[in-house]
Amino acid sequence: MNETVREPARPDGPAPFERGTFDRRDRALILAHLGVSFAALLIGALAGLFQGLQRTGFIQLPQAVGYYQLLTAHGVSLALIFTTFFIIGFLYSGTAKTLDGRFRPFERALAWIGFVLMTAGTVMSLLMILTNDATVLYTFYAPMRAAPWFYIGLALVIVGSWFSGWTIFASYYRWKKAHPGEVSPLFAYMSVATMILWIIATLGVAAEVLFQLIPWSFGWTARINVELSRALFWYFGHPLVYFWLLPAYIYWYVNIPQIIKGRLFSDSLPRLTFLLFILYSVPVGFHHQLMEPGIGAFWKFLQIFFTMIVVVPSLMTAFAMLATFELSGRLKGAKGRFEWVRKLPWKDVRFFAPVLGMAMFIPAGAGGVVNASYQMNQVVHNTLWVTGHFHMALATTVVSTFFGIAYWLVPALTNRKLTRGANNLGILQSWLWFLGMLLLAGSMHIVGLFGEPRRTAYTTYRDHPVVEVWLPYWQVMGVATVFVVLSVLLFLGIVVYLWAFAPRLETAAEYPIGTPLDPAQRPPRILERWSLWIAVTAVLILVAYGVPVWEMLQNPEPGSPPIRSW
Repeated sequence: MNETVREPARPDGPAPFERGTFDRRDRALILAHLGVSFAALLIGALAGLFQGLQRTGFIQLPQAVGYYQLLTAHGVSLALIFTTFFIIGFLYSGTAKTLDGRFRPFERALAWIGFVLMTAGTVMSLLMILTNDATVLYTFYAPMRAAPWFYIGLALVIVGSWFSGWTIFASYYRWKKAHPGEVSPLFAYMSVATMILWIIATLGVAAEVLFQLIPWSFGWTARINVELSRALFWYFGHPLVYFWLLPAYIYWYVNIPQIIKGRLFSDSLPRLTFLLFILYSVPVGFHHQLMEPGIGAFWKFLQIFFTMIVVVPSLMTAFAMLATFELSGRLKGAKGRFEWVRKLPWKDVRFFAPVLGMAMFIPAGAGGVVNASYQMNQVVHNTLWVTGHFHMALATTVVSTFFGIAYWLVPALTNRKLTRGANNLGILQSWLWFLGMLLLAGSMHIVGLFGEPRRTAYTTYRDHPVVEVWLPYWQVMGVATVFVVLSVLLFLGIVVYLWAFAPRLETAAEYPIGTPLDPAQRPPRILERWSLWIAVTAVLILVAYGVPVWEMLQNPEPGSPPIRSW
């Protein structure tokens, strides 16, 4: 990496840090969210390292540390905390940038309230895991019962994230009032759509935590309706995947066209894509419960149907991105059918890291279709295949894109330079992550087809012959885990450098916002009629969940007392 360059004193104006892309108060807000997210990434990665090496037989954990305790810390830190804080920080950056350049004091106050609630909830929940009072995994399935403060901490994270959503909504509403009749900036539009999806989805898990888990964990109620609690969790659990994915799509649609010096293929198509995700990503949770009794076959089939429709906006995104890439190459003079591929900036980590994620999304999406197909789901249900799919879809597609975002967003916030050395190390880090996840998730898929169950610590099942088939893949998974954690450590080292030590810029750092191929073409106004689309979403949710949930309430199972299985 280059030596740190100190900016000489300038008597004729403010220092470059003060002239940056962002208002200093917004910069502090966004960096606070990114800082917590990176801390959660480190905690989750280290927990995953020791948990993964123990599961594959490389190490034996000390008696004071439980395998499932580490697995819970790994899942909560990465799937819930790292993603939520990073996504909100990223959405704040683009919303502030595109909606008149900054937040207003009221909006900023909402954002800080949300940050404080989320951070307090994070600390509370992680402390309960650390003391081994919440070893219930990140899905926190009843009837395993954690300490009440674990659930209260999660509730604070959810409520805090609602304040974040209201911040974005307030900023968007203020901009619309000041610009009547104008089309809203694409980044802001997609941020609003993402937070609408998030708030609708979290209503289910909030109801589970507030009305079932907290009273039950305090002992105010003796038993819990397990079937209802799982239905409420998966009402949230599957759209959670799209809450992770949509910010990656924002980056693909809005920022990458500028990074590759191209144009956005269409301004209307991504808006429609995000509306379709709102409509069809929530009423699909039963496809996670296909093997569970108590839910009618018709309602499972209906939600499988909705799940398959969600494939459509993903295919629309794939088409739009390839069109954007080809357009960039053509604008640079590419001839022939595929010469445009060579014109893309493959040595720029801001492009390279997310493209690796895009490549992994192809097998990840295919695996998702398997999981949502009733007959094929019976083969892979509750096996390590599901864990492999999860690591391809989230840990590779989404997180690789988040790496690409961080490599320019952190310098944009600190007004520092992404040096050539940092860029090249970022490409190495991206390769380490991609190859590690390919080996890890690929092996999980294979042993899942061989029948290895998920959520199990190291065991040879008394040297059963079936396990002999799994053993070579355990070796690969153990080595891949080391690759992945080394990649995280390298990433965090680069982030620290970009945050505090990279050379200062003399001019404001770039925040890449792409422009459409035809800026004069206005998207249909109906795409911004949020009340209509929220109402349609509510109807679809009522159709998909109304009768089954009513039956769960009218004909409750006997319920279960709390169980401590660790």
